[in-house]
Amino acid sequence: MASLFKKKTVDDIIKQQSRELRGTQRQITRDRAALEREEKQMEAEIKKMAKSGNREACKILAKQLVQLRKQKNRTYAVSSKVTSMSTQTKVMNSQMKMAGAMSSTAKTMQAVNKKMDPQKTMKTMQEFQKENMKMGMTEDMINDTMDDFLDESGDEEESQDIVNQVLDEIGIEISGKMVRAPAAGKSVPGAAASKKATMSDEEIERQLRALGVD
Repeated sequence: MASLFKKKTVDDIIKQQSRELRGTQRQITRDRAALEREEKQMEAEIKKMAKSGNREACKILAKQLVQLRKQKNRTYAVSSKVTSMSTQTKVMNSQMKMAGAMSSTAKTMQAVNKKMDPQKTMKTMQEFQKENMKMGMTEDMINDTMDDFLDESGDEEESQDIVNQVLDEIGIEISGKMVRAPAAGKSVPGAAASKKATMSDEEIERQLRALGVD
């Protein structure tokens, strides 16, 4: 009983209207089908009267056929109107739902804005920016240190390459000099060969100093 006195909502009214429009559309379709059947029967009757030579009956039936076809065409117009009304109803329903969603969203945003503290939010953003800058500076310092370390390592390798190149260029003299260096507890073979060196020790040392090698 309580449901009988329950007030209908807008959504309920729209649903009811949509059902009625669908019912109307089905009824129009049935009426058109009946008119088409009657049209075929009348055409057959006109042909029959024409074969029998009854011209007067043909005229009467022809007028009736014209009226019937006009009535059938009206059903198409009415059906189009019903379809348009149904579409408008659906659009209105969608717009109402969208408006309701917007209203609910607006209320939610109002509640959030009331709970948010603008000053606290700004402070948090400033702290984040400051810490982010610190992190960037730390990262730059680490990168610079790594670059310096790698550069130093490269310089050492480059210096060693220069020394090796010099030793290769004067390998005979250096080899002779190294051969003449006595090893602990061992005799040094090839001493006679060192006397045949074309360059003296002083000349070798002078060339090394000129190349910047101590």
